[in-house]
Amino acid sequence: MGAPQAVEALRERAIFVRESLAKSQNITDNMVTILGSFDHRLSALETAMRPTQIRTHSVRRAHENIDKSLKSAEVILAQFDLTRKAEAKILRGPHEDLESYLEAIDQLRSNVKFFSSNKGFKSSDGVLNHANNLLAKAISKLEDEFRQLLTNYSKPVEPDLLFDCLPNSLRPSSSPGQQGENHSKAEQQKRLEAAIYTPPTLIPPRVLPLLHDLAQQMAQAGHQQQLFRIYRDIRASVLEQSLRKLGVDRLSKDDVQKMPWEVLEAKIGNWIHHMRIAVKLLIAGEKKICDQILGGVSSLRDQCFAEVTANSVSVLLSFGEAIAKSKRSPEKLFVLLDMYEIMRELQSEV
Repeated sequence: MGAPQAVEALRERAIFVRESLAKSQNITDNMVTILGSFDHRLSALETAMRPTQIRTHSVRRAHENIDKSLKSAEVILAQFDLTRKAEAKILRGPHEDLESYLEAIDQLRSNVKFFSSNKGFKSSDGVLNHANNLLAKAISKLEDEFRQLLTNYSKPVEPDLLFDCLPNSLRPSSSPGQQGENHSKAEQQKRLEAAIYTPPTLIPPRVLPLLHDLAQQMAQAGHQQQLFRIYRDIRASVLEQSLRKLGVDRLSKDDVQKMPWEVLEAKIGNWIHHMRIAVKLLIAGEKKICDQILGGVSSLRDQCFAEVTANSVSVLLSFGEAIAKSKRSPEKLFVLLDMYEIMRELQSEV
């Protein structure tokens, strides 16, 4: 193809792309300006070639310049085309096709990098602003999607389901004899420590990879603190609701002091039972999903888990603390030893 034909072909391509870009919902005049600047440069080169008496080396140089301009224009047109396609996906939102939405975000990041490293292009600042604004909008939509997904699939666990997750000997339906009336206290303790617990499914496994991908994107965009707050607030509230359904309440020394001994003795038995359920099932389950959702955001993972469980652990321990601070009596001695045993058993996990 001769130089004039090549110029004409590029001009037609530029006109087509300009018309396409003009239709895009958020396109800026800066993009059109960049394309226009190529149009003017090519026209100037074409005019320079018109005189019939041109020396050979001038013709060669003009051809080389046209080739360079054609290649540069092709690269920029391709970037605009990719930006336009990414923008269409971003405007549709992440709900319909999350995978495609995440690809569009990666493409936008790539375009920002391209125009940042090619600042010589006319109006590249305007294009960069447009792409960065689009990125900010995309990440904001991701935050909403993460919050919505986590909220929809975070429900308190019913007590019956928790009891089903316990070893047989610790289920409420089992009789005292099943826990080993023919065994010594030490043997019973060993059996309890070796018992296998199966934490409940707190969030459906199919949803975890989606939440993980969303968390990764938010962290990559520098939104770690927003991610941290959303995750902590939702999961901490659900854990507290699960414990309340189980019958766990915060009690003070005064509350304990007013209780008749029979009521207090029953409450201590329940507390020992609830400590096992909370630590071995609920908190173990929280650790598992925290590791899966925030697996690639190691700076947040441990802090998130600690803050999700902090208030619930505090409520659980408040009863033990209230008992320890309340008035001493002979009948409390044995139940205090039982409370000590459960804390020793669970201390590495609390």
